[in-house]
Amino acid sequence: MTKIGVLTVSDRASAGIYEDISGKAIIETLKEFLKTEFEVVYKVIPDEQELIEQKLIELCDEDRCCLVVTTGCTGPALRDVTPEATENVCQKMLAGFGEQMRAVSLKYVPTAILSRQTAGIRDNSLIINLPGKPKSIKECLEAIFPAVPYCIDLIGGDYLETNEEVIKAFRPKG
Repeated sequence: MTKIGVLTVSDRASAGIYEDISGKAIIETLKEFLKTEFEVVYKVIPDEQELIEQKLIELCDEDRCCLVVTTGCTGPALRDVTPEATENVCQKMLAGFGEQMRAVSLKYVPTAILSRQTAGIRDNSLIINLPGKPKSIKECLEAIFPAVPYCIDLIGGDYLETNEEVIKAFRPKG
């Protein structure tokens, strides 16, 4: 069974101060986008870089998730360290994902230039950092997801088939 990791990084959600609506928004969007059946490995943790790195490694290496999607902790605040944690655990960074997400978000809010979302590869796993608001999560995933299945193909991950009535993945012919 294909596994997809969803990692919410939030001090308050991890402490139970409020419900994690961002992680749930990612899961719901992925259920809409994917025809492939998948199991979600879901975690909510505080904004601690060492812990973020540990959970990313766990999701990729132990749980064998072909895709790990994070939410939260991507802004300029001192405790916003998800991009740094992602960079530390990846062998390759894919700057185009972050560039595309910021370009889309700038259509809606001028503060999108403060976002530091990124993406990278750890062995056979693609890690993508998303913003924290459900509306922004959906907008960003719609912008980048057509490239996600082919990227996972290229790194030897599971084959992901999209629901083409909702979103179409790009794969070169041949």
